[in-house]
Amino acid sequence: MSSFFPTLVYLLCFAASSCCAALLFRSFWRLRLGLLFWSSLCFGLLALANLFVVFDMILLPEQDLRPIRLWLSLSAVSVLLFGFLWTQEEN
Repeated sequence: MSSFFPTLVYLLCFAASSCCAALLFRSFWRLRLGLLFWSSLCFGLLALANLFVVFDMILLPEQDLRPIRLWLSLSAVSVLLFGFLWTQEEN
């Protein structure tokens, strides 16, 4: 029973970031605002990082997937920072 709650939290984090990415991309598709695109890409990478958390902690506990998770998180933040700077230069 003790491993049920961490699994639930990891899966809910993955679901939340996936939903955010999908909603942001849907808004980008309608409005064509660049910041929505970069935000959706950031949340997509964060969802992928959360999926690797599920793999790392639950499905493959003997494997160390921390470097992949950290690179995905760094990529997500870098993409969003690039998007902020890109849209700032356009205005």
